[in-house]
Amino acid sequence: MRFADLKNDYIFRRIFGTHPDILRRLLNDLLERTGEQAIDHIEYLPSEQLPLVAGAKLSVLDVRCKDRGGNKFVVEMQLIHMSGFLNRVIYNACKAYADQLAAGEPYTKLTDVVAISICDFELWPDAGQDAKQLNRVPMLSRWYVTERSLDREDLKKDQNKLLQVQYAFLELPKLPEKKPDAGAALWAWLFVHAPELTEIPDDLPPGPYREALDLANQANFTQLQLEAYRKAMDEIQQARDYGAMKEAEGLAKGVAEGLAKGVAEGLAKGSASMARALLAILGARGITVSTEARARIDACKDNATLERWIVRAATAGSVEEVLAATTEARA
Repeated sequence: MRFADLKNDYIFRRIFGTHPDILRRLLNDLLERTGEQAIDHIEYLPSEQLPLVAGAKLSVLDVRCKDRGGNKFVVEMQLIHMSGFLNRVIYNACKAYADQLAAGEPYTKLTDVVAISICDFELWPDAGQDAKQLNRVPMLSRWYVTERSLDREDLKKDQNKLLQVQYAFLELPKLPEKKPDAGAALWAWLFVHAPELTEIPDDLPPGPYREALDLANQANFTQLQLEAYRKAMDEIQQARDYGAMKEAEGLAKGVAEGLAKGVAEGLAKGSASMARALLAILGARGITVSTEARARIDACKDNATLERWIVRAATAGSVEEVLAATTEARA
């Protein structure tokens, strides 16, 4: 028995884009909605898939839905940490909020928008947070607008928050080693480990978790479904290769620019040292250096010219003889 990767575009949509009860459980787990706050019904909305890499697998996919109250949810799987990812998430969520109204409609018709991003990478790496002496961001984090002084542990239950546009991020690489029992962590475990399984774990709770894994069982795929899955996998690998190539290009460019800057700085420092040495030799020999001549020496950045001046300074009778070496060398 082999299970498909739930992070795959085709599989993600096969499971969460066509089975509302499974998607509803995912939403409730990721948003920690229980009791009266639980989402009890969802309706799918038209979904968009925005291209990031021309000719390669799109690393962005989403499933959109709304609940009975009209609140909208955008669930997105992001496989590659592309530049501007967070900006795009915020832009799309705010756009989804603003696009609810037609011209002239009252603002009271607006309903909440929740953007949920499942990331196959670390958005806020622990090492980076530690280096900045900031709190670590947990595997599942939720964000909203709040007044600054109210965002304290003793005031977390305060209702003075702006919840119209909310964000949730599930960073899969932060999954603990121990297999979770339920909730968002169990979904993360399935996203990470499904391709490694050879059977459905006995301790996997019944309901949406098992149903999702059963839908990923390749033994239940038709030949066309297998081909669609493999094609999506190939395209994902193309996107990863493209991202790795761009990262390598950026690294190479950075190294080249760093070397160029280092060489330039080294030459500049070397020129300054040679100019100081020349002035020291002239001073030791009692040769007067005019303001104009000193300015010319300090301004010279050509090490070969400075070397000729230093050699001439050992025997020349005046600073004019020393600086005349440049004219002779060019003749």
